[in-house]
Amino acid sequence: MIAVAAGAFGAHGLRARVDPAMLAVFETGARYQMYHALGLLAVAWAIAVAPGRLASAAGWLFVAGILVFSGSLYALVLTGVRALGAITPLGGVAFIAGWACLAAWAFRAARLARTRRT
Repeated sequence: MIAVAAGAFGAHGLRARVDPAMLAVFETGARYQMYHALGLLAVAWAIAVAPGRLASAAGWLFVAGILVFSGSLYALVLTGVRALGAITPLGGVAFIAGWACLAAWAFRAARLARTRRT
C-alpha cells in the first residue's frame, strides 16, 4: 500500500516540483519497495511452509532494505540532501542478503523434502 501511495505521489505530486532525473530516483525507490513487498509475501509463505532462521532473516533484511534503500531515495528527492545517496547502497546490500537468505531457505527446504521422501 505504501509503495503504491509513494508511486502515485511521485507521479502526480512531484512531477511539477522536481526535475525528471530526481523524479526517476523517487520512482526507483517506489519500484524497489514494491518488489520487496512482494518478496515479503514470499517470506510469509516460506515461514508458513517451513519456519526457520533463514526465512525470518530474509524478511528482516527486506524490511531493512526498504527502509534504507527506498527511504534514503525518498528523503534525497524530498530534501535535496545528496549525501543521503551515500547510504542507499547499504539498503541494496540488505536486499541482496535477503534474497540470498530466501534462496538458501529454499535449497534447505527442498533438500529436507527429498530426504523425507526417501
